[in-house]
Amino acid sequence: MKKAFYTALLIIFIIACKNQKPAAQGYQGQGKSAVVSTLSKPVQKQWKGIWTFDDETTFFSNDFESGRLNGITADGNNHYTTLITAENTPVNVSPWYAFKVWSKTPKTITIKMTYQDSRSRYFPKISTDGKNFTPLDSANFTGINKGTGDFGIKAVPEFVEIKVNISEKHTFITAQELYGSTRVKSWIDSLSSKAFISTYEIGKSREKRAMNLIAVSTGNHKKAVMVISRQHPPEVTGFLAMKSFIETLSGDSPKAQKFRENYDLFVVPLMNPDGVDNGNWRHNMGGIDLNRDWQDFNQPETRSVRDFLVKKESEGYEFVFGADFHSTWDDIYYPIDTTITGEKGKIVFDWINNITSRLPQKHTNVKPSIDIKPTMVSRNYFYVNHDMPAIVFELGDNTPRDFLKLKGQVAAEELMDLLDGQR
Repeated sequence: MKKAFYTALLIIFIIACKNQKPAAQGYQGQGKSAVVSTLSKPVQKQWKGIWTFDDETTFFSNDFESGRLNGITADGNNHYTTLITAENTPVNVSPWYAFKVWSKTPKTITIKMTYQDSRSRYFPKISTDGKNFTPLDSANFTGINKGTGDFGIKAVPEFVEIKVNISEKHTFITAQELYGSTRVKSWIDSLSSKAFISTYEIGKSREKRAMNLIAVSTGNHKKAVMVISRQHPPEVTGFLAMKSFIETLSGDSPKAQKFRENYDLFVVPLMNPDGVDNGNWRHNMGGIDLNRDWQDFNQPETRSVRDFLVKKESEGYEFVFGADFHSTWDDIYYPIDTTITGEKGKIVFDWINNITSRLPQKHTNVKPSIDIKPTMVSRNYFYVNHDMPAIVFELGDNTPRDFLKLKGQVAAEELMDLLDGQR
């Protein structure tokens, strides 16, 4: 009798174990986005200039592209407190900061970072030239009122204090690497030195900055891939992966040359030049999240891309793939579920699977969506209005930079293979 009892318990235990769902791994993604008005709202444009302290021997400045420093106080004993505020509210908690500091005499200072209705999301990056950045030495970083959990704004410290050695040479302290409109345009120009790459404006931003487009074309074919990036100013890691993605598609490999024999590539690498150059947390200078404006097109930046796509389709183009590069708490893919897209959308999931097979060293979750209306976000607009299989391709804020480059390269190679197989 006892033997039968224990056997029954063992069977129940085995069945229970089989029915257990595996523990969630990694960042699980954001919830459903709310439908919001995209009519322009007031924006508080920050003052840009130089703050001077200690009898004009220590200086702070936000007067450069992407700079953000809304206020700073000297607390004594080489301690300073910064205030970082958003362009307007409500806003996604992406507290971007970027400033430079220097001193007439070498010294070590401590800077406390404080934020408006947020916490300290981005680990500081340091540079002496504004182009080459390294993360701050963790020994010089102290979190205050530390967060809980692994991902999201509640997981990070409320404030941080950082120690920095300064001298007469300017030291940049930034949330992420600086890629303002001037630097991005230099990258675009470097690509367009190739005969098959051209660049031109497709519109103007709210502050009349150029909406630059890269066109990669070697023939008269009418199939194309569409790529956009940087709708949200702080999302530099997405831009870096996109940069590698485009460089691979426009490279000199036999695979890239074959791709260009059959497909054109169109890229808007800087969707929000005003927000980037003004150091905004999230919005354009109309005070709007551009990735909520792909239904009503109240903002000039989204209208520029819409009008471009409509024009190209009127010329006979078929868009076979669309990608919108972003950044978030960790790498994640947001495709449209194949229950909506059917066989046409299968290429997106094949692409994800192939990338995952080649890059098993970093887990990336997939969060398909079955909500495609209102279009509101770029991925939905691409699919609903242009029958384009599309994805929001998100990279983590802290994803290693060498891996970002590799992931962009692998993503390009796998897309070229899939498109070659579809011909």
